[in-house]
This record gives sequence, C-alpha cells and structure tokens, in this order.
Amino acid sequence: MNIRNIEEINQKIQRGEATVLTAEEVSNLVRDGEEPKAEDIDVVTAGTCGIMSGTAAVFHIPAGEPGSFKKAKKVLLNGVPGFSGPCPNEWLGSVDLIAYGTSRSIYDEDYGGGFLFKDIVKGKDIEIEVESINGEIIKSTTNINEMGMARMVGTRLAFKNYTAFLNPTEEPVASIFNAVDMEGPFKGLSFSGCGELNPLQNDPEMKTIKTGTKVLLCGSEGIVLGSGTRSAPEKPNLMIAADMVDMDPHYLGGFKTAAGPEVFNSVAAAIPILNDEILKNTFILNKDIPLPVADIRGRHKVLGFTDYASVWTNNDERPVYDPEACLNCGVCMVRERCPTGAYEGTLNEEKCFGCGMCASSCQHGAFEMKRGELKFKMDDEVIDVPIICRQSDIKRARELTGELKKRIIEGKFSISGWY
Repeated sequence: MNIRNIEEINQKIQRGEATVLTAEEVSNLVRDGEEPKAEDIDVVTAGTCGIMSGTAAVFHIPAGEPGSFKKAKKVLLNGVPGFSGPCPNEWLGSVDLIAYGTSRSIYDEDYGGGFLFKDIVKGKDIEIEVESINGEIIKSTTNINEMGMARMVGTRLAFKNYTAFLNPTEEPVASIFNAVDMEGPFKGLSFSGCGELNPLQNDPEMKTIKTGTKVLLCGSEGIVLGSGTRSAPEKPNLMIAADMVDMDPHYLGGFKTAAGPEVFNSVAAAIPILNDEILKNTFILNKDIPLPVADIRGRHKVLGFTDYASVWTNNDERPVYDPEACLNCGVCMVRERCPTGAYEGTLNEEKCFGCGMCASSCQHGAFEMKRGELKFKMDDEVIDVPIICRQSDIKRARELTGELKKRIIEGKFSISGWY
C-alpha cells in the first residue's frame, strides 16, 4: 500500500521539505545495521557512468549557404561519419543527420563519436565536410550554438546486469570490452557497472523508472523513452533522450578500446518512495549483486561469478601520479593506452576515467592505484585475476547522483507522475 503519491512528493519538493538520499547513503545505512523507513524518505537518487555503446546523436547543422548544394550524400563531423536524412533538406544549406558514438574518424583511428560529442557539448568549433549528391564538396565549421538541434538518444543505457571479461586462452584478444588487446591466460579482468549505485539495480522491476520517467543524461534533464534494445525482464536497460545543449561535458566522452573508439556517458534517476516495497529494493548491497565472469570471446561463455564488493570495495577510484618515478620512456605505454587521453606528460584529472590502465601499463611505478585482485570459482578451481580495466566510473556516477539529489532539494527537479 502506498504511503504517499507523486503529487505529495512534488509538493514537498517545491516547499523545500523533501527528504532525499542517494542509493549509496541508503546502502550505507543498511550496512550499519539500520533499516530506513519509507515514511522517512521521499526520494532515492541512483546513477551510473560507463561505456554505453548504443549512444547516438541527432543533429540539424548548417553546412553551407542556402542554395549552395541540393542535398547531402555524405557528411563528416571532425572526420566522423554522419548519416544524413531522413529529411532531404533540399537547397537549404543545412543537413539533418545521425552520428553514432562508436563511429570512427576517417582521419584519426583514435577519435570517434564519443570524443566528437564531448567536443560539441564543450562548445568547440566542429569541422564539417559535406559531399553533395552532385559531387560538390562543401567545407565549413559550426558549433552547438549554431545547430538547430543537438539531441542525444541512447538506445540501451544503464543496464541492470553487466558481465566481467577475461581471456582464458594463450592468444591476445581485441575487444570493445578492454582498452587494449587482452592477454591471457587469466592475466587480467575488465568489468562494467556501478553496483549498488546503479539505477535499475535499485528498481529491478522498473516500478518507478519506466516510460516517461525524467532522468539526468550527462547532466541534462531527459526522459526515458522506454526499454532499450536487447532489454529483457531479467536484464533490463533503458532508451533515453536529452538535449545536448544542457549537458555537462564532464559526464560524457570518448573511450578508446582495442576494437575501436567507444562512448561513455552518465545517467541518474530519482526513485520516488511511494511504499515500503520500493524502498526495500534500494537496500541492495554490492556483496549481494552477482557479476558473471565470461570469456572475452563471447559473453555467453560464463566461466564463473564474483560480486561488486570484490571489484569496488577498498579499491582506489583514481590513480596517483608520481612524476619523479617517470623515466620518460621513448614510447610511453600510458600515453598510448589511456582510453580517454588523460595522460599527456601530466595527468589530466578532469579527463581521467579511473579505468586503471595507467597503473596496469606503467612498469616503473609512476602510477599507483589499488585496483583489486579477483578470486572466483571456475569449475572446482579458485582463480586469482588482477583487475586491469574498469569500463565504468564510480566517481562520475556518484557526482551525477549527488547533482540530482541537490536539484531535487533545491526544487529544480520534480518527479514524473507516470505511476
């Protein structure tokens, strides 16, 4: 039975009286032996940040003077292919297009859609190349302030269930699930997911996070369009859209992998506490969330299981860089491998994703980061594997979750009434 409704919660938000906790704050109370009561909490905020391959953006961009070309055949944004249409935009000098977060620049194999999206949100000028249906080449520049539309659409975001990966074979394997070719056998593990902070982990049956729910996508107020592609009741995910004009570039970007550039972004959701059942779903703890460990050659080949306490608890969220320990190697493996380009002789903490590749790549101890070593059962054997790459960023997830809590407390974010 509900103890309150959405209208009552929104009224408390507007009066500045709503009690809001993050999912981690709830979990910490449970860990300490307390059991929060539904009548004492109005909203729980949850969030995640990580590689979200099903991310695209819809743009309407000025490409040339009106009448300068009839229709676009091919479009490049900073060398990243866009797909023009469906609207022909005849003779307008502008183009409707879709760009994928996983598309790769034809000029720079390390630059892709995720890096492009971050540059656009930062307000940078973007190089446009259009080939018309008549073979004309039109070059120009634009930025987000000149675009008629810049909207992100995620076709499968914020998965409830993730899989960790390792290579049980002798041969290195290139995959989107690791920043570099993964060595084997059992030399390292990569994983995704923010565990007890993750939105759908706190609302596993999607009782409150559903079609029409307002969320934050990379800091912009967006909306859940419904379940995402490949979503299933036991493994749900979300389709979300939001305006890129209002996004914070801190929460999105590109991420290099062994199989090409990917995109990371961040999602935060507000869970209205309407009854005891909804609140109790947020009592989830990392130690109780299973994390399958699979062969990187196919996620259906599950080798064993661990949990999110094993990958997050008592580990560092960011590396510590000691320039005195740097030997200025001719080929710097950290510079070559850093998925977000955070190391260029110094560590750019704003770009850093906390993936751990620097610490696992530098042989001279210039980067220190406790990443954890995983023990899991495979058949009857216990396997020890070091964590070498995180594809989720708990720090950014926590920051966006806190930002959503702040907006609700300040009366700047109301709860959707689709229940």
